[in-house]
Amino acid sequence: MAAIVWDKTGEHLYETGVDHGVLYLYHDADTANNITAGFGDGVAWNGLTAVNESPSGAEATPLYADNIKYLNLMSAEEYACSIEAYTYPDEFEECDGSAELVSGTGVYIGQQPRKLFGLCYRTLIGDDVHGSKAGYKLHIVYNCQASPSEKSHATVNDSPDAVQFSWDVNTTPVEVSGGQPTATIVIDSTKITEAKRTAIEKILYGDTNAEPRLPYPNELAQILSTQ
Repeated sequence: MAAIVWDKTGEHLYETGVDHGVLYLYHDADTANNITAGFGDGVAWNGLTAVNESPSGAEATPLYADNIKYLNLMSAEEYACSIEAYTYPDEFEECDGSAELVSGTGVYIGQQPRKLFGLCYRTLIGDDVHGSKAGYKLHIVYNCQASPSEKSHATVNDSPDAVQFSWDVNTTPVEVSGGQPTATIVIDSTKITEAKRTAIEKILYGDTNAEPRLPYPNELAQILSTQ
């Protein structure tokens, strides 16, 4: 047993930054080609500037009995976020309600059905010894749908700035064996073994043998229990 010690060297932790964004498009099952439904076709999302998480729900509804507060019923929690970026992959057009008028022409029409997508990005973990290189967290978001957003186009002037795009994103949870459905997973590189982290990142980012895709929680659980 030992007493609590505050502010030990190496334990001044903080989280910063956002990078390594990846967009995954949802595809339906194709039994003829032995393809299961899921999020594949992963592409790099360059120019990502922020992912602002804004969960909602998990609110208490008090119940009263015997002239006292009897208990609290908690509502379901929902995950939502907003994405900010200076640019976005071409593949995101159909997630943002655009579609090519004629394939391969680069001419787009708006107000089209918005395709489901998945998202992965990193945030950096820092401390008082290693700075922002102490580790990182991989954030995975499933079943995302982007809402229409305002886009402002202004004249070039003596204070130039690039257009920054933003999207509000809602999610639908996916199945988790042994737990409640979830729309998000966070993987801490400082707590997972290198072998397991490498195995997961090969799926997320792809390699010479496979295209990048977004694994579901149950597949991740299997990797974590076998590697």
